[in-house]
Amino acid sequence: ASPADAASAGRVKQRLMRRIAAASTPQHLTVEAGQGEWQPFTPGTQIKVLHVDGGVMSYLVRLAAGASLPAHRHPVDEECVVLEGQVRIGELRIDAGGFHLGRRHVLHDRLVSDGGALIFLRGAVPEAVDVI
Repeated sequence: ASPADAASAGRVKQRLMRRIAAASTPQHLTVEAGQGEWQPFTPGTQIKVLHVDGGVMSYLVRLAAGASLPAHRHPVDEECVVLEGQVRIGELRIDAGGFHLGRRHVLHDRLVSDGGALIFLRGAVPEAVDVI
């Protein structure tokens, strides 16, 4: 095959892949910023569940200024991205844009936000906590 034939085949393949991808878009999950409901979680915090699959949850936690989450362990690794504000885990400070991985079965210190924060978490479904 000539280079022109190969280039033409490549363009046809790209167009076909774009059509398949566009038709597949409704099969994906999108949660817009204004969708979903914020629920009370612990004092000064709210949780918004984005997705749950097989005991693993993707969710947002909004912490008011001074709010905290208690020290705890994770049954699976938990990923945390600080989207807004700042949090502290013990002496560790994580600013907006920072990532933290809480290792499975390793106790991690209390998470505190002095000025308020919004964090994305992906890990085991958190245990229900009574709101005081």
